[in-house]
Amino acid sequence: MSKLDLKDLALLDALAKTGAVSATADALGLSQPSVSIRLGRLREHFRDPLFVRTSAGMQPTPRAAALVPAVQAALALFSGTAGQEPGFEPASSDRIFRICMTNTGQMVVLPKLLNRLSQIAPNVRIEVRDLDEDTPRKLESGEAALAMGFTLNMQAGFHQQKLFSEHYVCLMRSGHPRIGRKLTRAQFLNEKHVAVMTSGTAHWMLDKAIEDAGVTRQIALWVPSFLALEEIIAKTDFIALAPIHLAELISAHGSIKFLEVPIDLPSYLVRQYWHDRYHRDAACRWLRSVVVDVFRD
Repeated sequence: MSKLDLKDLALLDALAKTGAVSATADALGLSQPSVSIRLGRLREHFRDPLFVRTSAGMQPTPRAAALVPAVQAALALFSGTAGQEPGFEPASSDRIFRICMTNTGQMVVLPKLLNRLSQIAPNVRIEVRDLDEDTPRKLESGEAALAMGFTLNMQAGFHQQKLFSEHYVCLMRSGHPRIGRKLTRAQFLNEKHVAVMTSGTAHWMLDKAIEDAGVTRQIALWVPSFLALEEIIAKTDFIALAPIHLAELISAHGSIKFLEVPIDLPSYLVRQYWHDRYHRDAACRWLRSVVVDVFRD
């Protein structure tokens, strides 16, 4: 076999996609024997099995896996679709988007985002991953489409966009016996605190600001996330620092109130992050626009 033609390229592409000779024959309008004969000639031409039978169907060898992208590019050139951006139809898509976010984001951001998606893309699904030191790799590899939160770990090759501003307030139960409508510095120093130890958030900045202010909290409890904070604060006299958007959420039930902190603490920006590999991807662009719209509203 000295030359390849478009049917050979189409066969390699179809077999890579379907993993079955019968499905490839149907896709190309050929008989199964014709596909088998042509595949045999391709194997002889490339001196490689190209596709081998496995429990998961016909799977490409490394040689075939290396050929397929070039084959698809060549087919796109001949079909006139090269350079055209794949479309994305949110109303009919059932795509799974993986988003890295903090547990605070899961409580504050996720319900708003899911409500919006239910209106405009009811079959789209979300898988949440932790925002941690591995997040940049996940964004680069495509394991995650988006990250949301506060982090300075994103280096060259990443994009970011502001979502909203955040600052800390102090939580306590509504019937706290010693704290009324204003929290004094003395009360802040004398009351027992719950400290939240989370990674990938602004807490390192919070701890530094408290240290710079010469303040030492009486920490009576350390917890790994904000998820149990509402129950703890509502049923004890402990107080805790929390982002304002989370404080507004958990104080809505009436058992918890929040007050301004009597020391200067920095505000910070919550952003969404993505890698340049997916900057122009239609589906990822759509998701980012939805997130921005949620917080613009």
